[in-house]
Amino acid sequence: MIPYELIAKKRDGGRHTRQELELLVSGFTDGRITDSLMAAWLMAAYLRGLDMRETAWLTAAMVASGETVDLSGVDGVPVDKHSTGGVGDKATLVAVPLAAAAGVKVPKLSGRALGHTGGTLDKLESIPGFRVSLSPGELVSRLNRVGAVIAAQTANIVPADKKIYALRDKTATVASIPLITASIMSKKAAGGAKNILIDVKTGSGAFMPTLSASRELASALIEVGDGLGLKVRCLITDMGQPLGRAVGNALEVKEAIDCLTGGGPADLRELSLRLAALMVEMAGLAPGIDGAMSLVMKCLDTGLGAHKLKEIIAAQGGDARVVDDPGLLPAAPGRRVIAAESDGWLNIVDCSRLGLGSAVLAGGHLGVRPKSGRADQNREKREVDRGAGLVMLAKLGDPVKVGDPLIELYYSDESRLEPAGAAIAEAISVVSQRPQVRPLIRE
Repeated sequence: MIPYELIAKKRDGGRHTRQELELLVSGFTDGRITDSLMAAWLMAAYLRGLDMRETAWLTAAMVASGETVDLSGVDGVPVDKHSTGGVGDKATLVAVPLAAAAGVKVPKLSGRALGHTGGTLDKLESIPGFRVSLSPGELVSRLNRVGAVIAAQTANIVPADKKIYALRDKTATVASIPLITASIMSKKAAGGAKNILIDVKTGSGAFMPTLSASRELASALIEVGDGLGLKVRCLITDMGQPLGRAVGNALEVKEAIDCLTGGGPADLRELSLRLAALMVEMAGLAPGIDGAMSLVMKCLDTGLGAHKLKEIIAAQGGDARVVDDPGLLPAAPGRRVIAAESDGWLNIVDCSRLGLGSAVLAGGHLGVRPKSGRADQNREKREVDRGAGLVMLAKLGDPVKVGDPLIELYYSDESRLEPAGAAIAEAISVVSQRPQVRPLIRE
């Protein structure tokens, strides 16, 4: 089949064969299938869907597009951790050091910002000198030496996913359960770990806005993982509001450091501890979840987690002094506070708009055009303001009075304030009755 026929088949609701999906993935990876043709197929797949067999075949084809990491020489049980993406989700920066401090080997391949969500790699690159590009050999050596690595997939690890990931971001085809499943599981399979913990976000700040959709995604991840010989465990967590208070690269790194050094928001601490404990349990390092939780809490309270973050940063070329002095992180000079215009309770109408507002303040990846400038569509050449973003001064359901500060904006380019403010205005409201605040950990 030629690409035109593949697009037409999915557009009309047809089901692909394994060979068709292999042809599609290999052709796009080596350039025989253009971005425009692949974009058309992605939209057809987004609208028509892929069944479980198609999803599994797509995942396998993406894994086969490049090399895989061999972790057979790693001493211990490697456990990878992933999040499906949310606003202010910096739990990786807390949970991974805690799990590693408890003895888990954590080979984490992370991604860039996607849609309205931030990317772990973008956050880590706000640390001066931090290097996310590691060869498979460098990844394994650092994993043995430090216990954890947080790195990007190299050009040779699932190159198909790297290209498709960027194209999904540009074509509004991110929120597709089959495409999300194939993207996540292809990276996880290629990363070498056989034990995978996935934080599936649910709510307006997630790609899966409903609990039923999040359950469907979790089931797909587990089923596809099983077919690839992986043990996958999922936690469904709420994303009806930002995790913690900070949204933005350096701001989130600072908040993660605060958490590891004894402070930080309660919700970030709660989720990070649970994730780290599950990783410890999956690695067989503690008898049950209660024992695992005790171990990671000890790592937090004694400062071992913070020390492990220093080791991870230093091993990847970064300035580990930021853990003791977060003032070394980039900071945007401008500040503006959004205040309450009435008495009541803070409601988060659409958490994704807060993520969008933060991305706009940073000159982000969504192509929003400030009044005085031209939208930069070239992701690779764009300079992101790593110090920009926002901090929630009030959380969902907090009581507020007229004039109370709700959100503080951090910016360097004043022309970005208007489009960012417009997005944020659609995200929040002050209501006369306290809105429902759902549990952080849903299932």
